[in-house]
Amino acid sequence: MAGVAQKKIYKYKKVLSNPSRWEVVLKEIRTLVDMALTSPLQDDSINQAPLEIVSKLLSENTNLTTQEHENIIVAIAPLLENNHPPPDLCEFFCKHCRERPRSMVVIEVFTPVVQRILKHNMDFGKCPRLRLFTQEYILALNELNAGMEVVKKFIQSMHGPTGHCPHPRVLPNLVAVCLAAIYSCYEEFINSRDNSPSLKEIRNGCQQPCDRKPTLPLRLLHPSPDLVSQEATLSEARLKSVVVASSEIHVEVERTSTAKPALTASAGDDSEPSLIDCLMVSPACSTMSIELGPQADRTLACHVEILKLLSDYDDWRPSLASLLQPIPFPKEALAHEKFTKELKYVIQRFAEDPRQEVHSCLLSVRAGKDGWFQLYSPGGVACDDDGELFASMVHILMGSCYKTKKFLLSLAENKLGPCMLLALRGNQTMVEILCLMLEYNIIDNNDTQLQIISTLESTDVGKRMYEQLCDRQRELKELQRKGGPTRLTLPSKSTDADLARLLSSGSFGNLENLSLAFTNVTSACAEHLIKLPSLKQLNLWSTQFGDAGLRLLSEHLTMLQVLNLCETPVTDAGLLALSSMKSLCSLNMNSTKLSADTYEDLKAKLPNLKEVDVRYTEAW
Repeated sequence: MAGVAQKKIYKYKKVLSNPSRWEVVLKEIRTLVDMALTSPLQDDSINQAPLEIVSKLLSENTNLTTQEHENIIVAIAPLLENNHPPPDLCEFFCKHCRERPRSMVVIEVFTPVVQRILKHNMDFGKCPRLRLFTQEYILALNELNAGMEVVKKFIQSMHGPTGHCPHPRVLPNLVAVCLAAIYSCYEEFINSRDNSPSLKEIRNGCQQPCDRKPTLPLRLLHPSPDLVSQEATLSEARLKSVVVASSEIHVEVERTSTAKPALTASAGDDSEPSLIDCLMVSPACSTMSIELGPQADRTLACHVEILKLLSDYDDWRPSLASLLQPIPFPKEALAHEKFTKELKYVIQRFAEDPRQEVHSCLLSVRAGKDGWFQLYSPGGVACDDDGELFASMVHILMGSCYKTKKFLLSLAENKLGPCMLLALRGNQTMVEILCLMLEYNIIDNNDTQLQIISTLESTDVGKRMYEQLCDRQRELKELQRKGGPTRLTLPSKSTDADLARLLSSGSFGNLENLSLAFTNVTSACAEHLIKLPSLKQLNLWSTQFGDAGLRLLSEHLTMLQVLNLCETPVTDAGLLALSSMKSLCSLNMNSTKLSADTYEDLKAKLPNLKEVDVRYTEAW
């Protein structure tokens, strides 16, 4: 029986190897399919042979019309119900999806084929064209009039109507398709920079980022300005824009590294494994402004939307969180604002899930590697909400973390600024965090403790919780009686209103050193600064503090010794007013609109001026 079937297949193979008229060829293909379906002996050779013959036929005849393409696909459709298409046939199907996405063949023939692929154990590393076909099929669905609604219904059909999907392979297969599709959007830039896993590695199942060193910047516009005094600086260094271009992608790179405040506290028993070890290291992050081509942009939007759909299913969310925990996306994607903004929905779903197996996946797999917690917290490359998602993540992690003191220590070392800024704006979770830091003696520095107390007293909820804490700990009251802090650093992105709220919350008569660097303060905050009688050092680096504020300072803060105006919008009109501040001994006017004449005038009228920075000005 097997011999008869093999002879028939050989006959058709010979007939179809030299096609003359395509209507005859199509008839022969239908007869071949019928023979395979009705053969008493059903095995892979009988079922796959016709597909292989048609696949070879199509590869050797590339000038067929669209209608001939569709007729052939419809003819072989019955064989595809129980057999995966061979690689060359997948290529043909992919081409059809791209060229005729609205063809009824896509819906009627390809849908059951793709469903079969997704429901079975699938090694896309060995069968990359099946993955590519699935990707192109989904993109074709997205091209229909209803667009993502059609894709959404397809995902629903793959999950099934019950609360639990009966097909365990569907989720990992869908995720694999999405990851490879998203990677392909950035493939040209990745290959040109050679700093991420290749698309081939991702297709073969490589989810761990490669430990390749990033290439050096191609061009520096100018180095970071030095600050005029160690006492008046943030310990930060910034590299200005680095521009890299490829044919489809324009990238502007800015790297920022921020030193951490010195804090001491017992970390507890280090031998005990902890979910939050990964928070102890906060690597420098990179931000890029990336533009994708139109096709890559559509591909990205479609497959990120699928990840969002997957995260909506309760039964899929634990596995999805686990699959995405060792962050499987290239750094170019993580630095792409459009991508991280859309993916934020998925991370929010993880953060809201009460199951520890889900929300613990917000943390990285091992210490020293970024997890979603770092990327979406203030200072992380994906943060675009001033910390709202960060507060949600902290809230859920605090509720389940079994080593609370170590978790608080990690926050104090890496995220104290954002915690204080959010508490200053009334976020209850962050108020609780700051109270716990005081209660557990996480903060060793007195000035930092006093700054936290002032932050707590600036809001009603903070004041109430702090009073309850003081009732339990008398030493905090004693600390406050000693007066306010001598040094104060406002968190980045703080506003004039944040500064006003903080300074009105307690005593700052002892404040000598104030840093507002990299905040969003303007000249409007000057009316609060002039009420600080002991202020000697003021850092306004990279703020929007202008001439009006400078003139007000010059009239009131005559004892100021160190002033940093680097990268502020001040001009000669405001800088000339500094001539009345005779105590100034250190002045940074780097990257301002200072003129040579104003500089000479200031030198003549400020006898104590010893350190001056005028780089990138007319006076340089």
